[in-house]
Amino acid sequence: MSFTAGAQRCWRAASLLLNWRPEEFWRATPAELAQSLPAQDAAAVGMSVEEFTSLRSLHPDLES
Repeated sequence: MSFTAGAQRCWRAASLLLNWRPEEFWRATPAELAQSLPAQDAAAVGMSVEEFTSLRSLHPDLES
């Protein structure tokens, strides 16, 4: 999965399930998103825990 596709899926989850605005999503670290978004909620919008973990490992420079 490309970074763009992954970011779109993560944004959709954050928007729908957490009511995050774009600036809140882009300021959050992957760890903050993972903590805020329970696995069952991520699956509800089409992203498995494995997919999210894979995105995090593909883009370690985004961790902070």
